Amino acid sequence: MRVKLTYDKGSIVIYGLYHIPFGIYDNRVKALRCKALYYREILHYLKNSHIEFEDSVFEALPCPYLKSDLVLRYYQKRALEAWVNADMKGIIVLPTGAGKTLIGLKAIEKLSLPSLVIVPTLDLMNQWKEVLEREFKIKVGLIGGGDYDVKPITISTYDSAYIKAEFLGNKFYLLVADEVHHLAAYGYRQIAEFFASPYRLGLTATLEREDNLHLDLPKLIGEKVFELKPSDLTGRYLAEYELERRSVELLPEEKEQYDENWKVYKSYLERKKISMKNLKDFEKFILLASRDKEGREALLSRNKALKIALNSRAKIEELRRILRENEVKTLIFTQHNELVHRISKEFLIPFITHNTSKEERKDILKGFKEGRYLRIVTSKVLDEGIDVPDASLGIILSGTGSSREFIQRLGRLLRPKDGKAKLIEIVSKETKEVEISRKRKRGF
Repeated sequence: MRVKLTYDKGSIVIYGLYHIPFGIYDNRVKALRCKALYYREILHYLKNSHIEFEDSVFEALPCPYLKSDLVLRYYQKRALEAWVNADMKGIIVLPTGAGKTLIGLKAIEKLSLPSLVIVPTLDLMNQWKEVLEREFKIKVGLIGGGDYDVKPITISTYDSAYIKAEFLGNKFYLLVADEVHHLAAYGYRQIAEFFASPYRLGLTATLEREDNLHLDLPKLIGEKVFELKPSDLTGRYLAEYELERRSVELLPEEKEQYDENWKVYKSYLERKKISMKNLKDFEKFILLASRDKEGREALLSRNKALKIALNSRAKIEELRRILRENEVKTLIFTQHNELVHRISKEFLIPFITHNTSKEERKDILKGFKEGRYLRIVTSKVLDEGIDVPDASLGIILSGTGSSREFIQRLGRLLRPKDGKAKLIEIVSKETKEVEISRKRKRGF
């Protein structure tokens, strides 16, 4: 029997062989079966073993010849060359504003094969659509936000690609994962596993995840092949920037409440001998808190203490001083929507949260670009995937210890422009937030 490869809902079925790397015999179909992820490795094995085979895996739409007049910057060319030299498989890490989308476009152009771009948000989906249609003069397909239109060049949200992975996995030769750190999540990694795409490109400004799942990305999409940090591009391609930390003291009543709640939390950790050195220690604490009344009280006390530190009234007054000193386009970032609304009301500043409608968000960003609005306050919705026009000052009132979040917030300010960008973080003294601030600035 001649060896034949077919695709079946996220897996490759190999008829006519009894052994192949990654393959497991499936008695239901009397053939070997493996994840579509290993399609490329299977081809290499068969060719190197001089085994003749019939390849019926792909059912892709015909792709037109793709050509754009776009010229890449020197570092973008180096990044693309590094990916090509890695057999068109791997991850490129570049700062926000450095033009990762354009590298992705040139990768699609180079292959001129059916390609799928996956993105985390609808805003990013629309941004990619605009760029690809403008440069290639074609209509691109969209999957997500109510659309299901598959074309040779298609853009999908991670959510939609995950849901449809078993049906899309043999339709695209190139898989481009924007904000590729998302692909490592336990659900989304199924996209990489169910797709047979032999060519894969990951793009991100911040590869690392707090849960270390990014360590699985080399298997899913390839090794990191190129990386530049913001400092490598500032001055010529990105704005020069300055980081500043301003410390404030909690108000007396805030300090009293913080200390009381933090003591409850720390006492519990001491009794249970939890050192809280890493994510596993925190997961252990959460597990205990779900089973133990005292643990639940400790968790609630911890959350109350952090809320006091992150949302202190003293921060609002420091913000007032900063805004008085700086009449420039400013983005204000917070951890919680409650503080967003408080600042918006007190300073009469438009706000954007995940609840803000698409039309309102578009109008606010347009007003910011045109100068109708000098400031915007937001929680996490502008951290990733939205182009924010020419802000010069960023103010972090509160955030997590994630270095990725910090780099993304800094990236909102680094679009090329005259003058220097500045990022100020306001931190409550003698609280857990001091450690959070130090943690998120690792590498700076």
